[in-house]
Amino acid sequence: MSYKIVIDSCGELLDEWKGDSSFESVPLTLNVGGEEIRDDETFNQAEFLRKVAECPECPKSACPSPETYRSAFDCEEDHVYCVTLSAELSGSYNSAVLGMHLLQETQPEKKVYVFNSRSASVGQTLIAMKIQECEKAGLPFEDVVGVVEKYIDSQNTFFVLENLETLRKNGRLSKVKALVASALKIKPVMGSTEEGNICQLDQARGMNKALVKMVDYIVDRTADSENRVLAISHCNSPARAQMLKEALQERMRLAKIVILNTAGVSSMYANDGGIIVAV
Repeated sequence: MSYKIVIDSCGELLDEWKGDSSFESVPLTLNVGGEEIRDDETFNQAEFLRKVAECPECPKSACPSPETYRSAFDCEEDHVYCVTLSAELSGSYNSAVLGMHLLQETQPEKKVYVFNSRSASVGQTLIAMKIQECEKAGLPFEDVVGVVEKYIDSQNTFFVLENLETLRKNGRLSKVKALVASALKIKPVMGSTEEGNICQLDQARGMNKALVKMVDYIVDRTADSENRVLAISHCNSPARAQMLKEALQERMRLAKIVILNTAGVSSMYANDGGIIVAV
């Protein structure tokens, strides 16, 4: 059976997926100071980060329309899967579900399933990798859905930010707390809840100490690590991502570690220097 995996653009694509018709990235739209920017192959991270830094207003994102998703699902492949960023953080999941229903009004036999990643960025990437693995193993559609939903249940996402401004502008930190944290060089260690929301796990003074604490949480919360793939996404910070990879390899056995650069939506939230890990 043939398959197609649709990922909203908060999820980073592996290089080999970008020219593969089995994968499609559906772009969100970013808005910085009234300028709309499509989160697609034209996205320029350096230019975007400059605009965000210069804009006093909060950057925002808009999810793809149900019709955009319907069009992506309307394909020749037998099985269609969609992976969206957490429904707690965006309307992308609900929009994709509506798009699925629109398609099935005219093609009720079409097998489509939308996964709420309860994560973002490389968390979505890993879910797509799991779907691909199941399809290559020849699992029936319903079994793929079951295996991948269990995988999502077991997944954890962590991140550390260099810059707190986007969180402050989005109302997730008070201005006073953000200013104090900036002045004292305090970096929050963040994670995801079971529902797919954001929570603060810890904090440290300085980026390196925060990354060490994040490694502790990753090691503590990752069961059966030798059979799991870990993914790191960095916003304009490849050296920091490599350092984190080496630190993790010293502490735990993993099947594989993937390093990717953040696309548009992830760059908006991670901001310059931010690091995201999913496992």
